[in-house]
Amino acid sequence: MVQAYILIQTEVGRAADVADQISGIAGVIKAEDVTGPYDVIVRAEARDVDELGKLVVSRVQRIEGITRTLTCPIVRV
Repeated sequence: MVQAYILIQTEVGRAADVADQISGIAGVIKAEDVTGPYDVIVRAEARDVDELGKLVVSRVQRIEGITRTLTCPIVRV
């Protein structure tokens, strides 16, 4: 299993709506709207890096109101 944080920038005023929509996606553990340079932070998991990429590109980035994403895979050292 691979987990990652997905940092999301949204259009002005869309953070809560985007976080709510993302919460319903399979593989999303948590989605919260926050303040700062990013508007929503998501914790997600998938079987492998390829599945994680598909989750981000095929599901998350298609949500209306998202302007940019940054995916940060979690590493255990």
